Amino acid sequence: MDHIRLSLTHHGNRHEFDFPPDSTISDLVEKVFLSLSIAQANQKYMITPKVGLLKYPFADPLLPLSSLEKKKILLLAPLPSELPSLSKASADSKPRLRSSPVKAATPARHRDWKKTQDEATYTFGTIVPLAYLPNPDKSRRFLERLRDDAGIKASMRKHKFSVGVLTEMNPAEHTTHDSRTLGLNRNRGEVIELRLRTDAYDGYRDYKIIRKTLCHELAHNVFGEHDRDFWDLTNKIEKEVEENDWRSGGHALTNQEFYNPADSGVEGEHLDGGGWTGGNFVLGGNSNPSRGSSTQGLNRRELMAQAAEERMKKQRDASREAGA
Repeated sequence: MDHIRLSLTHHGNRHEFDFPPDSTISDLVEKVFLSLSIAQANQKYMITPKVGLLKYPFADPLLPLSSLEKKKILLLAPLPSELPSLSKASADSKPRLRSSPVKAATPARHRDWKKTQDEATYTFGTIVPLAYLPNPDKSRRFLERLRDDAGIKASMRKHKFSVGVLTEMNPAEHTTHDSRTLGLNRNRGEVIELRLRTDAYDGYRDYKIIRKTLCHELAHNVFGEHDRDFWDLTNKIEKEVEENDWRSGGHALTNQEFYNPADSGVEGEHLDGGGWTGGNFVLGGNSNPSRGSSTQGLNRRELMAQAAEERMKKQRDASREAGA
């Protein structure tokens, strides 16, 4: 082989570069700088499958490009034309000196610095919407809402979960004739992908369904297989998220911006392919071993009827206990 050809995507545009066989990641950085005028310090690369997020300066500056030749490479960097406006926005956000008289100092209200520190540590390092799909700003707001969800934050602090990248999934790349993947966790939390959009790209899925998928994917930070330990942890995270969401008033937040009333989150949908590399759990296919009835072979209407029956049974049981 007399050369290596790498393809990368930047702001929806595809770029191809040729390199000598012994080239390294440092050569890619220099080539991008010379060809696209993107400074080294602004270059971040999300590489899939498996490699994850690489940013300058690299832990291994001698990483051979031959190992990336057949990978999907997404360059995460602002366009050179955007830098002046970003700099201006940063300058405008800095506090200005006021000419009003200086007020007397007052005691600061108590602040839980341990909680503040933990929230900065146990969170999602980078939010990455897919820039080549419609309305990436709306996807960013959806992902940021998940990141800032009081229940999600509380559970991540408790379990000390740190996730490198939280991004959206392109439905077309994770849809087959029989199933739709809802989420993926790569390398124990290096990257979590969530299926935010409807299959027709004309809207966004129900927020609570996506949040429940995120709980499932967070459990893969600890367990890869869908075994009893995994389901126990998933159920625990879901319970923690609901409890902390209620205490902080999270249930009062509107879901309308991302609500899709036709999305019931069942039938033919894979929650994921398992942690790290694989798995086969299917909503509406395999049953959760920690829950009662199986949904094997049920269609959407039957699943909804079964769910309604279970709710009615719980209400009857609660009424009997209250009257006892």
